[in-house]
Amino acid sequence: MSSSTFGDATPAVLVLEDGSRYRGRAYGAAGRTLGEAVFSTGMTGYQETLTDPSYAGQIVLMTAPHIGNTGVNADDMESKKIWVAGFVVRDPSRVVSNFRAEDSLDNDLTTNGIVGISNIDTRAVTRHIRSKGAMRAGIFSGEYVDLSDGEQLDQVRQGQGMAGRNLSHDVSTIDPYEVPAQGERIGRVAVLDLGIKTSTVKYLSERGFDVLVLPQNVTAEHVLSLNPDALFFSNGPGDPAASDAHVTLLREALRADLPYFGICFGNQLLGRALGFGTYKLPFGHRGINQPVLEKATGRVEITSQNHGFAVDLPIEGEHDSPEGFGRVTVSHYSLNDQVVEGLACLDIPAFSVQYHPESAAGPNDANHLFDRFRDLVISNKANRAGDNN
Repeated sequence: MSSSTFGDATPAVLVLEDGSRYRGRAYGAAGRTLGEAVFSTGMTGYQETLTDPSYAGQIVLMTAPHIGNTGVNADDMESKKIWVAGFVVRDPSRVVSNFRAEDSLDNDLTTNGIVGISNIDTRAVTRHIRSKGAMRAGIFSGEYVDLSDGEQLDQVRQGQGMAGRNLSHDVSTIDPYEVPAQGERIGRVAVLDLGIKTSTVKYLSERGFDVLVLPQNVTAEHVLSLNPDALFFSNGPGDPAASDAHVTLLREALRADLPYFGICFGNQLLGRALGFGTYKLPFGHRGINQPVLEKATGRVEITSQNHGFAVDLPIEGEHDSPEGFGRVTVSHYSLNDQVVEGLACLDIPAFSVQYHPESAAGPNDANHLFDRFRDLVISNKANRAGDNN
């Protein structure tokens, strides 16, 4: 696979499965890539977006027109590699201008073999996806740009969509690892890595947890044998309806009275574990400027999000869990489209949110949820100690 040089007029084309075509220039590596085309509305944080495992299998379009001006650096990596299937920008920065930069974004994409495209009307593509919905797509450059329009479209339509895909095994750690608590230790949390970000582990550790990060294929028996004080499910890519094993694990942990906190994919899996369904959104929520209302307080938080699926539940009233976990309420919902953004269990120690409270990238409005989890674990341990006396 050959690479492009910044400013090179090497042609490239973005092809959507409905036949729409957008011609531009190769950006990053030249070649061919297939994935689901989605857009992210963040004005900043492109490196955190690229290294977020939740974007595996997706061609990400940045709605901000100017991308790359701060370069890239090792500190802002949210995982070990770039996960996006492809990258779409309008105007790549001609210079890197930040004292923390260690390389240019273009070079980083090239080094990691990420096929991208620039110099296209990203506003037009975004409006098209908002109108028609997220769809399969392909970026073609280098030798692949010379394929006929029909051949390129056929390859796009032969690609996989997100519905029905379980991608957890692609992004999860292979071996378990542990990060010790910082400050006063309050317990040990077992974390199921479904595509976790580095900042999430850091914030859990800062709340006094020994953080044991586990592969996605562990069993409930193994998790419970570790005798953790709590369980956490991370963000991650794929369709929650294709993650039956994770739902089974969570149900057994909840029946063992293990406190639970889930984010993003972990919110959808809690919904399924409680007995509710999930569905695919037309174009999803992606970016660092998504407004969410917390019903209990009336507080509006600006949140970082990346999800294409949601829990299917009315946002008002209390709901009885079909799986016998008691009463459940929708704790948060999106102010843009009233999608479920959080669940609160009233009879068991469990809650979840659909967004990314680690705020990498993004605002810090929701960082307090890690404190809420800490308080939940402390309260649950106190209750257990009282029951034993």
